Amino acid sequence: MSSLSRMLCALVFLLFGSMTSAASQRNVIVIVADDLGMQMGCYGDPVAKTPNLDRLAANGTRFQRAYCTTASCSASRSVLMTGLYNHATGHFGHAHGYSHFSTYETVRSLPVLLGEAGYRTCLVGKYHLAPEYVYKFETQRQEGTQGGRNTVRMAQNAKAWLAEQDDRPFFLYFCPTDPHRGPGPGGFSNRPDQPDFYPGIKPVTYRAEDVPVPEWLSDRPEVRQELAEYYQAIARLDVGMGVLLDAVKETGHWDDTLILFLSDNGPPFPGAKTTLYEPGARLPLIARDPRGASQGRTCDTPVTWADVTPTVLEYCSVVPKAAPPVRPAENVGRISTVGAARPYVFHGRSFLSEIQTPTTDPNEREIYLSHTFHEITNYYPMRAIRRGNYKLILNLAHPLPFPFASDLQESPTWQGVLSRKSPTEMYGQRTVSAYLNRPRFELYDLAADPREIRNLADDPAHADTLKSLQGKLRQWQTATQDPWELKWTYE
Repeated sequence: MSSLSRMLCALVFLLFGSMTSAASQRNVIVIVADDLGMQMGCYGDPVAKTPNLDRLAANGTRFQRAYCTTASCSASRSVLMTGLYNHATGHFGHAHGYSHFSTYETVRSLPVLLGEAGYRTCLVGKYHLAPEYVYKFETQRQEGTQGGRNTVRMAQNAKAWLAEQDDRPFFLYFCPTDPHRGPGPGGFSNRPDQPDFYPGIKPVTYRAEDVPVPEWLSDRPEVRQELAEYYQAIARLDVGMGVLLDAVKETGHWDDTLILFLSDNGPPFPGAKTTLYEPGARLPLIARDPRGASQGRTCDTPVTWADVTPTVLEYCSVVPKAAPPVRPAENVGRISTVGAARPYVFHGRSFLSEIQTPTTDPNEREIYLSHTFHEITNYYPMRAIRRGNYKLILNLAHPLPFPFASDLQESPTWQGVLSRKSPTEMYGQRTVSAYLNRPRFELYDLAADPREIRNLADDPAHADTLKSLQGKLRQWQTATQDPWELKWTYE
């Protein structure tokens, strides 16, 4: 072969080889909203202004039974970034401040696993995880994001990173702080006296009399006012989602990027966030797999945030290397050279196939939830199982009154309850006393009782269901090395 022929062959290889690589690239964007429930147009909310999230739903699959495993920001994020329940990783509650929970050093998170597989990784927005070396990102792009409240600037930062000259596939973790409570009038960082406070975002306001009051809240003036502020923060979140989706298209990655949109836990009101009731744990999940026609479909398969990491890894065709050996149970979480390496096993499982075509009977897949702390002062361990229409909650600290996260305690919604000092007052569909004081077991038929009001745990007609779910729950606690499994023995 002549030198000219060899040169032509090399040019052909470079041209078509690079085209094949680009076409087969598997990129991922995981978007995590902060304290967002089902208050979105695509989930049927009559007043929420979320045209960009609705656009994503129209181009993807909307999951109807998606659950965080723990309804608290930091602990929830540890689960979705590891595929492991937080009671097994030590990340029981908040990572920041005086709570100081963190993940065991043996855990290998999603950005680390993808980084090992040749991905470039970037965080924009809220982190709320620890330690940093367990959740290591190659870079962060936080400039000008106003604490994660300016989603337009966040999206612009993300676009600049996406547009960089780099042939590696990418993982972008995009985490707005909205609609979490925040400083300023109204409690949701809306800055009504400064309409230009968030450059690029025109405020969308709501009248208190126009917002829908969900059944798990009481229809009172202070509640309506807070909800109006909450909806404004959601609208601000949505504006940035539009800029981000446009950026994915403009950088040429719409057809090679898996996009997942979800929330860490339910709305920041008592009755939702920090509880394992449906408003706190059942959350939005929109998934767009660019390889197939999943446009505008819904999926009833139950999934949890423990499934996020396995899903992303399957899409990326990344198989984690063997995990390091571990010491005996008394030193769980510590690195050791004793023993042999073991396969890296996740508690969750991939829902990648469910994005395109349901493969699982919704009534057959069991899901499990685990909540222990919010802040370190909010000790109230709960474990739950949902199978079919039935949900069982085990309140491990049931002799204690239900504790409050500081932002929920300080909310006008709950301060109004405290000011009236009536334990028989109705808070949503429960009395205040019933909300604060819970039995050891709560069993609900979600088909007949979606508001979770009628506890069937002491109903003889449901004794077999109770026993079956109790057995499955305890087996799952044992299998996932839950320290609170011991409570079955001595209580």
